Amino acid sequence: MTATISEETRARDEICKVGRSLFERRLTMGSTGNISMRLSDGTLLMTPTNASLGDLDPARLSLLDSDGAHISGDKPTKEAFLHSCMYCERNADHAVVHLHSTHSVAVSILADVDPADVLPPLTAYFVMRVGRLPLIPYFAPGDRDLALAVKKEAGTHHAVLLANHGPVVSGKTLREAQYATEELEETARLFLMLDGRPIRPLTPAQADALRK
Repeated sequence: MTATISEETRARDEICKVGRSLFERRLTMGSTGNISMRLSDGTLLMTPTNASLGDLDPARLSLLDSDGAHISGDKPTKEAFLHSCMYCERNADHAVVHLHSTHSVAVSILADVDPADVLPPLTAYFVMRVGRLPLIPYFAPGDRDLALAVKKEAGTHHAVLLANHGPVVSGKTLREAQYATEELEETARLFLMLDGRPIRPLTPAQADALRK
């Protein structure tokens, strides 16, 4: 099945619109972060390398085949493998957002978080939109071993946090992935604001009920 021109055009426009929104609200900065969408034929539209999410050109987005080979557009981000390894484990998901958002990165640097579930269930919306959040060990940017580490968690988690790096979040739609990434960033901000104070997170029973 080949993606239609209208489907691809809409996806290009949506990636640019979401990228601009994230950039203008300082959830990404400079040329950091990347966004992708998987089309109905399995091809991937992705933000290019060294591109600001605040100034994307729909015509210059990278188009990759289902195996990750570059077809057209500008050279894809060097973190394209992060997107591919999420898609290969999550057949129902069609979008991935990866940011270096400030509060999420700050939490990823803390020494005393639970690597199996980095953030406590502070709010119902965090549990519903993000769920459990595993911490992926640090790898240098571009290290292909990072893909294997993400792939190991992607089958059971649509959101992961890369140590000293930032979140990678997939969703059935780009809006779903965007909103989950924003919820993660806001929860990370709350977590840091509450540091050192007694907290009352949701109980395990309350969190499990929301996950169901």
